[in-house]
Amino acid sequence: MALLANKIAIVTGAASGFGAEISRQYVAEGAKVVVADLNEAGAKAVAAELGANAIAVKCDVTKRADIDHVVAAAIKQFGTIDIVVNNAGYTHKNQPMLDTDETTFDRCFDVNVKAIYLMAMAVVPVMRQKKSGAIINVGSVSGMRPRPGLVWYSASKAAANLMSKAMAVELGPDNIRVNAICPVMSPTGMIESFMGMANTPENRAKFIGNIPLGRLATPLDIAKAAVYLASDLADFITGVELPVDGGRAV
Repeated sequence: MALLANKIAIVTGAASGFGAEISRQYVAEGAKVVVADLNEAGAKAVAAELGANAIAVKCDVTKRADIDHVVAAAIKQFGTIDIVVNNAGYTHKNQPMLDTDETTFDRCFDVNVKAIYLMAMAVVPVMRQKKSGAIINVGSVSGMRPRPGLVWYSASKAAANLMSKAMAVELGPDNIRVNAICPVMSPTGMIESFMGMANTPENRAKFIGNIPLGRLATPLDIAKAAVYLASDLADFITGVELPVDGGRAV
């Protein structure tokens, strides 16, 4: 039986990278998905690929009105919301901490932290009413074991990781599970920002050298973790920071 049969999910940042692959794997496991992204054309392309079990909604995750619109669209189209994946993310360039300007700092915390708050405001009442739900926040292994160069990004992801644990404690009595997935670097659209240098095989090898399993994360790695945490296989798992990192955080 499909692991997510008849579940309704919202996935943010779903036009590409982790979010697109999470959406694909969710539909493959029987879910219906709202593909939410600021990149409306990209979201529509992913939803078209997935067929009748997906819809695309344009969404700036830092705007409450946009979040409310996504939640309303999910309920209108599919009837309820069982799963939310707060995947949308933003980073500054890997660089000395004092080189990051205030606007970029604010954008990191708006997308990586405030967006989780806004989504909770909109979706927790829906989940509380039906006494069930799964919220998955995509944090980062850098929020667990930081390195120089991504100070403010790492801080924002540490906040996302801790928010997941705190939410899990408060929402547990409502049977709402909250977990964080903490990826290591992946060859997605932000890889050069994370590296702070050109994405060449030689430069990539410098980062892979810190990963015991010897490769970067793939979107499928993250999507498989997201399927598991949203499924009934994980029905007694909440408040977990799950590194999907090939051992990078050890």
